[in-house]
Amino acid sequence: MCQRHWRRAVKILAMAIALSLMTALLPAQAQQGAAVLFQNVRIFDGRSDALSGASNVLVRGNKIEKISPVATPIDAGQTVAIDGTGRVLMPGLIDVHWHAMLIRPTPADAIAGDVGYNNLLAAAEATDTLMRGFTTVRDVGGPAFGLKQAIDEGVVPGPRIYPSGAMITVTSGHGDFRQHSDLPRTIGGMLTRMEQIGGSMVADSPDEVRVRVREQLMQGASQIKLTAGGGVSSPFSPIDAVTFTEPELRAAVEAAENWGTYVVAHAFTPAAIQRSIAAGVKCIEHGFLMDDATAKLIAEKGVWLSLQPLPEEMRQGLPEGSVQRAKADEVWPGISRAYEFAKKYKLKTAWGTDVLFSRALAQRQGAILASLVRWYTPAEALAMATGTNGELLTLSGKRNPYPGKLGVVEEGALADLLLVDGNPIENIKLIEDPSKNFLVIMKDGKVHKNLIASGKRN
Repeated sequence: MCQRHWRRAVKILAMAIALSLMTALLPAQAQQGAAVLFQNVRIFDGRSDALSGASNVLVRGNKIEKISPVATPIDAGQTVAIDGTGRVLMPGLIDVHWHAMLIRPTPADAIAGDVGYNNLLAAAEATDTLMRGFTTVRDVGGPAFGLKQAIDEGVVPGPRIYPSGAMITVTSGHGDFRQHSDLPRTIGGMLTRMEQIGGSMVADSPDEVRVRVREQLMQGASQIKLTAGGGVSSPFSPIDAVTFTEPELRAAVEAAENWGTYVVAHAFTPAAIQRSIAAGVKCIEHGFLMDDATAKLIAEKGVWLSLQPLPEEMRQGLPEGSVQRAKADEVWPGISRAYEFAKKYKLKTAWGTDVLFSRALAQRQGAILASLVRWYTPAEALAMATGTNGELLTLSGKRNPYPGKLGVVEEGALADLLLVDGNPIENIKLIEDPSKNFLVIMKDGKVHKNLIASGKRN
């Protein structure tokens, strides 16, 4: 590790230690998983378009035990009481198109940089993600298994991660970041750097696809990600290209279904989307260049559509005159049309961000969610990022790493909760400033932030 990376790694480690100390200073009961009672809160339950009346929500262990409009008797020695004073309690936010390992490094560093340093960056970003109120992410490409384990074991604070592992692509497909000097590829030969670190895997036949899918499942993938068509960020992947053949896609679907889970496919064009659906793919990522007939097909087959309201800054951040910028210019006009199709045909629509290689954009995660008001009411947008996204995650079946209900505030659901200083149903912009407006952040029944307990009320 070079001296510059070493200094930055030490700085990141110091920040992680400081965050651990902050957690240590939380009330002892909260750390030990004892009961927590939210008193006098109005609930956005992750589904409705209105708030409840004044309620009390009792959390015991990692689940919501009781919701009641009347005062709940507590044992003061065993229960932490949080007085909401009429504020809004809502589910933790869920981002279903996230790349936990690819937020802070540059593209070059993500492939060729020091792995240990990149892991430290990802851990620091995971903590920031949680402190923005995102208690769950579905990772759709990248070597996130170790990060997930560290979070689950309490080594570092972060969101729940539903990992896909390496995204699976074809030679010259989206996700193939090799250069011409890496060619020709020898089938069954030495893996390239991007494959060695688990960012993406190249598979050029049904048999190879089966192997690569099973490898991700062996490592703990909760779903499988394939790139069925061209993409913006990849150097040799035209947007109009349809990459995998239908037998190759079917091989992935069969291998995933044998493990009780599902395949998601990156696809922009009608041809890529239609081929994916024919092969049995359960969720289409992006779909920005779909046409009316393809939208109807998605509706008829009951396939999920995972859309992202990509901000203009993402497109403008690509160098003018570059291949990537030209492809972005082709894709971006389709974003609004895709949302219009989703509404027209009442498609099962999930929400995510697809932030890559930009810490600054990641910090705007809540603002990207709030931008959905171009097409939806605030309540509809928030429901998409909570209850609806939680429903999508159940497609993992027994490969679900966190069995239980996510994205809702109801008895028996997993206790991922936010106490908001204000009413996000009336003013969704509140979620754009989580440091100020999220007074309490709870994940899995554990309080990770409590400004009310510290007296720092806004």
